[in-house]
Amino acid sequence: MAELPKKYKACVYNEPGKVSTKIETLDMPEPGPGECLIQMTHSGVCHSDLGVMENSWATLPYPTQPGQVGGHEGVGKVVKLGPGSETSTVKVGDRVGVKWVSGTCGNCPQCHAGADALCPQAKVSGYYTPGTFQQYCIGPVNYVTPIPDALDSADAAPMLCAGVTTYAALRKSNARSGQWVVISGAGGGLGHIACQLASRGMALRVIGVDAPSKKSVVMDCGAEHFIDVTAHNDKSIAKEVVKLTGGLGASAVIVCTASNKAYAQAMDFLRFDGTIVCVGMPEGEPQAIAKAFPQVMVFKQANITAVAVGTRKDAIECMDFAARGLVKTHFRTEKMEKLTDVFQEMKEGKLIGRVVIDLQ
Repeated sequence: MAELPKKYKACVYNEPGKVSTKIETLDMPEPGPGECLIQMTHSGVCHSDLGVMENSWATLPYPTQPGQVGGHEGVGKVVKLGPGSETSTVKVGDRVGVKWVSGTCGNCPQCHAGADALCPQAKVSGYYTPGTFQQYCIGPVNYVTPIPDALDSADAAPMLCAGVTTYAALRKSNARSGQWVVISGAGGGLGHIACQLASRGMALRVIGVDAPSKKSVVMDCGAEHFIDVTAHNDKSIAKEVVKLTGGLGASAVIVCTASNKAYAQAMDFLRFDGTIVCVGMPEGEPQAIAKAFPQVMVFKQANITAVAVGTRKDAIECMDFAARGLVKTHFRTEKMEKLTDVFQEMKEGKLIGRVVIDLQ
């Protein structure tokens, strides 16, 4: 095997609080016990990265520090194993993925219950743990996600967050095949994957809600109907959803967009026994979900639940959907030097689908 370089390139948040990244040269890390060193080839760019970079999530415990390597949808090849990792299922040469939760303790009540993201000792890729916007990355051998041979690395990257999170959200909605699901933010990075998982993987009927520029991608991803969010007020958009669902409303609403307004609209989309699944994280000071009045929830027997990210099992199952061709991320590829421009485009709401950074 070729000798590893002593230095490599990484994209860091050089001015947290602003949309700004910088390419820096870092020293090659050494994998510790139970870890592997991964030569990264691709990393998806997620709206969560923007929130971390801008310090716009008021609920995060600490502000992001200058020099933080961001990113949490990374794919690469294992090039070195740390001490004690030789007997693991991960081998040198394997392609693996690094997710938002890059590692957990595996021993707490949350881990035992499959609530990986809630582990008190969880490491979050791109937030106080070096992320995937770099050419080399450390990952725990017991938590990296195996990438199927049939799946291209660039296609796999967005599935590690956008895919696994929306897959977990759809499962948690308890919607059954043939029932209606509304995807708010249906043309975004998470939403367009949610449309495909719902329609092609779970036999759900999908109504996509987003800006008019995203109609084509939403319909291509399996939605039966598209609602232009800019053409309605809160009352008329709810009437449209109820009409399209035969007068009852949707069994589930998956809110993928980071919009308090989308959450406010969601309750009026629901049928009886319906479920809102919170996925998108609005920036700024937290706001309660408008219209989630106890009286309304009682009369509808409505449910509100949430998903942070999926589990290791969810990630493997989601990769299988993609490897079988049931889900195909709509993305374009950019180089590391374009990362700041990508974030600016994302902030302005102009991104359709996903952007994957080529780290090679």
